[in-house]
Amino acid sequence: MPFLRSDLTELAGVFLKLGTIGFGGPAAHIAMLEAEIVTRRRWISREQFLDLIGLTNLIPGPSSTELAIYIGYLRAGWWGLIIAGVCFILPAMAIVWLLAIGYDRVQTLPAFIGIFNSIKPVVVVLTIQAMWKLQPSALKNLPTGVAGMGSIGLLGVLGVNTFVVLLLAGFGVLGWQHWRDWRGGLSIIVLPRIELPLLAIVPAIATHPSWVDVFGIFLKMGATIYGGGYVLLAFLQPELVDRTHWLTSNQLLDAIAIGQVTPGPLFTTATFIGYLLAGHAGAIAATVGIFLPSFGFVGLATYWAPPLRRSIWFRSWLDGVNAAAWGAIVVVAYRLGMSTLGDGQSLSIAVLAAVLLWRWQLEPIWPLLGSATIGLVGQLAQSHR
Repeated sequence: MPFLRSDLTELAGVFLKLGTIGFGGPAAHIAMLEAEIVTRRRWISREQFLDLIGLTNLIPGPSSTELAIYIGYLRAGWWGLIIAGVCFILPAMAIVWLLAIGYDRVQTLPAFIGIFNSIKPVVVVLTIQAMWKLQPSALKNLPTGVAGMGSIGLLGVLGVNTFVVLLLAGFGVLGWQHWRDWRGGLSIIVLPRIELPLLAIVPAIATHPSWVDVFGIFLKMGATIYGGGYVLLAFLQPELVDRTHWLTSNQLLDAIAIGQVTPGPLFTTATFIGYLLAGHAGAIAATVGIFLPSFGFVGLATYWAPPLRRSIWFRSWLDGVNAAAWGAIVVVAYRLGMSTLGDGQSLSIAVLAAVLLWRWQLEPIWPLLGSATIGLVGQLAQSHR
């Protein structure tokens, strides 16, 4: 794939920026990627963007990070794949690393929760904006419309696993559109669930873990976690608190909180934990371990996805997956809104952000910085009372 050196420089700048302002978790990252990559720069179409969302939701690891990695590949080949992923991860890693150093000295959660609480209303607006823009491409006919609405019910009401819903929607739309062509089987290639064999690998427990121990633990997690950063707690608690006793429950909860209130991928919680377990080498080992599988999985997807896209049957199946991915964004937007917009200040920030983003079409960084400033001023005023 031909590319210019300027493409790599531009790619690095874009993803460093997104990694620095990417507060709010996977749904917010998807919204910011859509605004920057699809709407502003027009590197890919909304249909391609939805395809990538569907594909990255079907492989283990942090889906929004893998989306950034895949976009980098489409823009500038293999070097683009590496640069986009590293630049998206690096700002969050650096911020979390610095916070871990401070936390290790005082053992208290940094006092900037108020800042994040002020940013969350903007994240809600960004998520709703992405949902609105992607809806025409996701729900383009009756089968995908039914799949999208059904996915909202399965995810939001019944709490069915996201991976299961994506597969059900994909095969549901495929069956609806091609039931007359059914001949007793499909040549659909889906990456197998590999978490059980890998999770069965139980290394010896070290009293004082080295960076090698830390790397092994987080490599296993990065290769097996479906559902993104929000599922990470379910893996960390039994592994690091219950089995190895390397962390206390309070330390783990503080680590998760740090991952949530800092920008970039939630998986950079690993950086924080790695530092607590094995110092600077542990921070690097944990970060590399948990993100390395994502680069491998996306690299594999670049081989098996393009030829499958030429199949009419696979195209229908992917349409169903995309509709379910859109439904997942709707559920996240609803839950974020219900948990965030419960007071006058949050509602005011959300309304102002909506005007700035929709009416004036500003880049997301400005409402995010403005709301962060409001939170910082409020936090300082409260601390001086």
